[in-house]
Amino acid sequence: MLRIRYASLALVVLGLILAVPALASAPRSGILHLTKECSQYTGEAGSFCTITSSNLKAIPVGTKDVAVDAAAADGSLDTDLVFHTRGANAAFGHLVICGPCEVGTVTFDGGTGEFKKFHANLVLYCPIGGIANDGRVDDCSLDGPYSY
Repeated sequence: MLRIRYASLALVVLGLILAVPALASAPRSGILHLTKECSQYTGEAGSFCTITSSNLKAIPVGTKDVAVDAAAADGSLDTDLVFHTRGANAAFGHLVICGPCEVGTVTFDGGTGEFKKFHANLVLYCPIGGIANDGRVDDCSLDGPYSY
């Protein structure tokens, strides 16, 4: 009877040893929904928007969305983008939107810290004219699939 208990316990422990790494490495995925306000975005390189709502804990409210390049004279933007979150965590992406458009795209492919394996294909929607001719951006939303 004691051997059966030890054998059962050994099987449970072995199952946990095999299952825990598999669960830890299982990809996390879903649909990301963010909103951001862009009162600090001037169209200049290094200007930013701030996340005002997020359904992903890794991208909390207050995350800075920094444009690497300046907007073109017509307000269009084709630039790398960095989401700076807490500590050494940053997601690297690319944003494309034309000046008078309300819809653009943002793709993320990796980063640092918890974003090392982060991927996302998002639709950027800026409801009131997108990027204006002065380079300023109205409040926007980003929606689409993500995975780690």
